[in-house]
Amino acid sequence: MEALFGIALLIIPLWRICGRAGFPPALSLIAIVPLLGFLVVAGILAFSDWPAAKPSAADQGS
Repeated sequence: MEALFGIALLIIPLWRICGRAGFPPALSLIAIVPLLGFLVVAGILAFSDWPAAKPSAADQGS
């Protein structure tokens, strides 16, 4: 039971972060893999360009 609580405590915030950053929220499920999974997701979020941060054509005014 504690393991499920721990997984939920990790996955739910990562799900929301991935979604708001423009990545598929299911990317957060990789973090279920012990230690390595969280490092992979953290690396993706830290070192890649966030799709949500890219300006759209409507933002450029043309």
